[in-house]
Amino acid sequence: MPSNSTKILLLITLVSGMLVSVSSNSWIGAWMGLEVNLMSFIPLMSNIKNMYNTEASLKYFIVQVLASATLLFMVVMKTVTEDLFTITNVSVPSYTPMIICTPLLLKSGAAPFHWWFPGVMEGLSWENCGLLMTIQKAAPMMLMSYLIEANAFALSIILASTIVGAIGGLNQTSMRKILTYSSINHTGWMLMALITGDNMWTMYFATYSTLVMTVLSVIKLSSVSFINQIPMTNSSTKLMKFMMFTSLLSLGGLPPFLGFLPKWLIIQAMATNGLMPVATGMVVTSLITLYYYLKISYSSFMILSTEPKWNTQLHKNKSTKHVGVMFLSSVSLMGMMMCTIIISTY
Repeated sequence: MPSNSTKILLLITLVSGMLVSVSSNSWIGAWMGLEVNLMSFIPLMSNIKNMYNTEASLKYFIVQVLASATLLFMVVMKTVTEDLFTITNVSVPSYTPMIICTPLLLKSGAAPFHWWFPGVMEGLSWENCGLLMTIQKAAPMMLMSYLIEANAFALSIILASTIVGAIGGLNQTSMRKILTYSSINHTGWMLMALITGDNMWTMYFATYSTLVMTVLSVIKLSSVSFINQIPMTNSSTKLMKFMMFTSLLSLGGLPPFLGFLPKWLIIQAMATNGLMPVATGMVVTSLITLYYYLKISYSSFMILSTEPKWNTQLHKNKSTKHVGVMFLSSVSLMGMMMCTIIISTY
């Protein structure tokens, strides 16, 4: 939790805006919640001492205002002919969900509306990166859950998100951009979870948020921003390298880690609903994301890696942070086994 009282207030209003948007029973109320959420996140992003933070916050503000204005315009325009002030999908024409979902997809960073996401992420601190990849996606996703169906539009968005998230991260060296394209890929999986059921999406989002927090905690503690910095980290922190290794593999959905569990359940639900061609494409793209996770993990887990002699930085006075990162990593490592044991006992 930040020690600055202003940041605490902004975090409270940010979460409150998300909750207002999620719990609203009208589109105007949902739009107001999105605006409160946006106005709380912009001051958290901007920093007058860092030019990159200011640039990223300006980019994010312009994109989100464009999406919010488009959402409000479309809702008011369709209200002339339909009762869209009330969130309901009864007797709604087939093109209306596509119209309303388009600005929400832009807000959540799904492909092909992802063009702003890597540039914004590159200029943020690790804490704001975590907020942008987790909490900021919750409200648009929940609003899309009222309208999204397994039609050609939704399936094309899902496949585009998984393909762009997989291929876009292949040639990246920045850890922020790799996590950005990973988030785009996971956005496709979350949209499919919305189609299969709200409970499935809640489980996937909770698991994804936990894994993102784990990866970001390890990366921040290691002070790493690019792949080529990982082998140069202090060799006395082999435990940190191991935690980064396991957390990235769990985020990629490799069994027996926790990240495999929600993907497994979604694949089962897709097979039940006759969506096996789409499931095959999503699994293949997940294997591609696993490749660039392994590229990071390979460099982070080399026991005989070289280390410069001037690398004398030790992680002092960070014992509490070590404990938190170890706890999150243990959840990532043992979570699926614990869930299996709990389910089998019942």
